[in-house]
Amino acid sequence: MIRKLALKSADSLGGSLAVVPDFVWRIDEVESFVKTKMTMIQVHVDAVDKKIESEVGSLRRELSDKIEENAGEVNHRFEKLDSKSEMLEKKLGELGAMEFFSKEDLEKIFGDLMNVKGADNGDKKVSLDDIIMTTRDMLLKENQRLSRVDYALSSGGAMVVRHSEPFIIGKVRRWFRKISLTTVYRDSENMLKPSFGEPDQCFPLKGDSGFVQIRLRTTIIPEAITLEHVAKAVAYDISSAPKNCRVYGWHRGYNADIVIETGKIFLLAKFSYDLQKSNAQTFNVLDSVGSGLVDTVILDFTLNHGNPSHTCIYRLQVHGNEPTSVSMLATQS
Repeated sequence: MIRKLALKSADSLGGSLAVVPDFVWRIDEVESFVKTKMTMIQVHVDAVDKKIESEVGSLRRELSDKIEENAGEVNHRFEKLDSKSEMLEKKLGELGAMEFFSKEDLEKIFGDLMNVKGADNGDKKVSLDDIIMTTRDMLLKENQRLSRVDYALSSGGAMVVRHSEPFIIGKVRRWFRKISLTTVYRDSENMLKPSFGEPDQCFPLKGDSGFVQIRLRTTIIPEAITLEHVAKAVAYDISSAPKNCRVYGWHRGYNADIVIETGKIFLLAKFSYDLQKSNAQTFNVLDSVGSGLVDTVILDFTLNHGNPSHTCIYRLQVHGNEPTSVSMLATQS
């Protein structure tokens, strides 16, 4: 191209052809130089492209590794968050099942205070201090009940050894275990452990009357009995709660097959479970029991709150103190 332009330029100027060879040589030299530089530039461009591509690929891999690493951390954090959410949901469920003072409870407190004030001095005005003092006394009594040791707790060694016919749906032959000459329904253990306020976490017995015999974890001097049912706010059917109850006790000792003599059995408590009160109700042992020792009790209920098909026992607790004297145990055995 450069050569053609040069020749045309020489022709148009009418110049001598003597200088053409030298001029052509210079043109060839320039063309060679240009080609060399273009080749070098192309090599540099290719090298730069490869370097950019390599660095971009490295950055992509690094970014991908970071994303995967962060994704694992994010997933771990989400798993921890899910775990905490489940724990919070469980705690909220337990909190929702707890029996706080309802409007009816406060009205009852207020009514009782008015009756007491009126009976004392004819003045039926009730102050805020009166309500606070009465509520505090009730909370202290509730806290005292909750802080008592439960000797009928399955995790502590207590167990159901006999009961009336259970309420069963479907085939449950595999649910029975053998104890002496009696059969015990495995779900009977539900009544010897906390239910955490969950409906149906109970031991259902057939009909509106029945009994459950329990071997306590050790020999005690009984003080009180606590019977618990599911809270009304979450209950599917409150009519399955037991109503008229008696609790008997005796000391059987180490002989599990001993024939119970009527004279050795004594009535510990007689009470009626009230649906209008707290779902966990405590009843003191009768004064006639004195310092008698027991290691076995029977809960006997003759009526429930209206359910003809079954009665649910959510939890039975037996409170008391362990005897300190060995001679007392020897006398009772």
